[in-house]
Amino acid sequence: MRPLFNSRDIQYRKPFGAVAEETAVLFRVCLPREWHCHAIYLLRCEDGGLTQWDGMFWAGMEGDDREWWECHYTPDKAGLYWYGFAADSERGREYLTCRPDGTAEVSNEMGRLWQLTCYEKGFTTPDWLAGGVMYQIFPDRFAKSGENKPDVPSDRVIRETWGEQPHWRPDAAGVVRNNDFFGGDLRGICEKLPYLKRLGVTCLYLNPIFESHSNHRYDTADYSRIDPMLGTEEDLRELADEAKACGIRLMLDGVFSHTGADSIYFNRNGRYESVGAYQSLESPYAGWYRFSQWPNRYAGWWGFPTLPEVEELNDSFISYINGDNGIVAKWLRAGASGWRLDVADELPDTFLEALRQRVKTTDPEALVLGEVWEDASNKQSYGHRRRYLLGRQLDSVMNYPFREAILDVLRDGNTARFFERVCTVVENYPPQVTRLLMNSLGTHDTERAITLLAGEPSHGRGRNWQAEQTLTPEQRERGEKMLRAAAVLQYCLPGVPCIYYGDETGMEGYRDPFNRGCYPWDAQNEDLIAWFEKLGSLRSVCSVLAEGAFVPVSAPDGVVAFERQDGDASLLCVVNCRDAAVEMPLPSENWEAQLGAAQVMKNTLHLSPYNAEVFRKNYKKT
Repeated sequence: MRPLFNSRDIQYRKPFGAVAEETAVLFRVCLPREWHCHAIYLLRCEDGGLTQWDGMFWAGMEGDDREWWECHYTPDKAGLYWYGFAADSERGREYLTCRPDGTAEVSNEMGRLWQLTCYEKGFTTPDWLAGGVMYQIFPDRFAKSGENKPDVPSDRVIRETWGEQPHWRPDAAGVVRNNDFFGGDLRGICEKLPYLKRLGVTCLYLNPIFESHSNHRYDTADYSRIDPMLGTEEDLRELADEAKACGIRLMLDGVFSHTGADSIYFNRNGRYESVGAYQSLESPYAGWYRFSQWPNRYAGWWGFPTLPEVEELNDSFISYINGDNGIVAKWLRAGASGWRLDVADELPDTFLEALRQRVKTTDPEALVLGEVWEDASNKQSYGHRRRYLLGRQLDSVMNYPFREAILDVLRDGNTARFFERVCTVVENYPPQVTRLLMNSLGTHDTERAITLLAGEPSHGRGRNWQAEQTLTPEQRERGEKMLRAAAVLQYCLPGVPCIYYGDETGMEGYRDPFNRGCYPWDAQNEDLIAWFEKLGSLRSVCSVLAEGAFVPVSAPDGVVAFERQDGDASLLCVVNCRDAAVEMPLPSENWEAQLGAAQVMKNTLHLSPYNAEVFRKNYKKT
């Protein structure tokens, strides 16, 4: 039976999804004639505002027993709007409220409302990343050139054997120092560009590369200098140039919510000749930090004293980071093509807007991508609604909702929940944001994908347990099948797939530091790598994956099927998320299999457990 309303169907709401300000939106509801409705209302409110009631007009019959009511509404400025419907009939007043799948249910009181995202006119995002492939590198652990590095601080622990387990045990003082280094560097990355090109990579995301005294480098010591273990500014420029020659751009990690305590700015350890905020309130950096009692009581990021929080709205700090000759512009001019912003949800709106303005002034095609773990269109933090995606802050975000949807559906087969999660993002985000979503299966902050898919759940168990775990041969075999299936979803959903270095060869590991091991160059899984190469090639030839529409397709239980569509072609993705074989009739003929991973007989697709296939169809132009 036709639903009363469906926000994801243009028969009910047109245009679909987020809209630019001053765009007229058509709303239509289809109600049973037997209700004898005499008035229908669109209930709408700007975020945080009063609810307005707009009368809807009768618009004709649907068969003999249903009737359409409709109206238009035009949001006049960027922001979030919420809407629902009320019906007055012989049954009294009833409300249409939102289900998770975008359809309506009837309630005696106003319940959950639908979201309408409205972004600024003229909001554009860089074209170069659309349809591409990203690759995330933890610099110390990817590739080592072996070149001698001068000026490396003597208190760093240099590991002699590439590939050993990272240090994780506390020292005698009970502290995990994160100060062991394997020697991965920028020249090592440069040497591996041919390998990355084979994978179809078009953007390299590098975890922090600036001088810091931990191997993760999120405790910045000097934003203006490349960490000496990684190389020099000239090495970065050379990497950027050689990568660009391979069709690959660089995105750097900006950690602007805090610095290291052991830094030229704070200088708690007295390492630097400069006068830091810890040493004197007359320091030029003193205003960057919040002291409750100088010098030993200060705000630390999530309470860590090694990571003093920065006052991002301090004029001096804003100028240092976002000024014409500031840090953001400096590294774009050195060859970077964008910034990933660490904990973007902890950066104030004013700071984000200043940063975006500086980025776009320096290079209009540079990317600004934020770390936001939830739905970034409606996130609230620090007591107010955030405006990341409305045109003045971020181009796009790390897409953790898709990661959770992919990994969960392969573990539990709940395809309805999968589509609810994916369709919610597609509906809520501006399309120019959606096409650039960073779709990862794992990052430096999560368990490795294959471990999460096939390993024993950690259930909060500590590092002693995590350090001892590896997949059994049976788990490994199952995990590789699941990882292949997960990658197909990752590469075919809206957005840009991002490989966390080593996932393409099946690296294992629970959380930090076990998810940050050295890339196993001497023990690669060539079969898995070939699968990722094939998926990368698919993205390079299928333009529909750049920004084609996302259309769910009916499929058997436990099977995810959807199309990506544009005016010239369609791509059909089918993934069996069950530990059992399944058959599915193809929705039409003339589909050409792209992966060669499944059998098609008499227009019926046969999928083994955790198998996947992608089909392509081009339309003849007339």
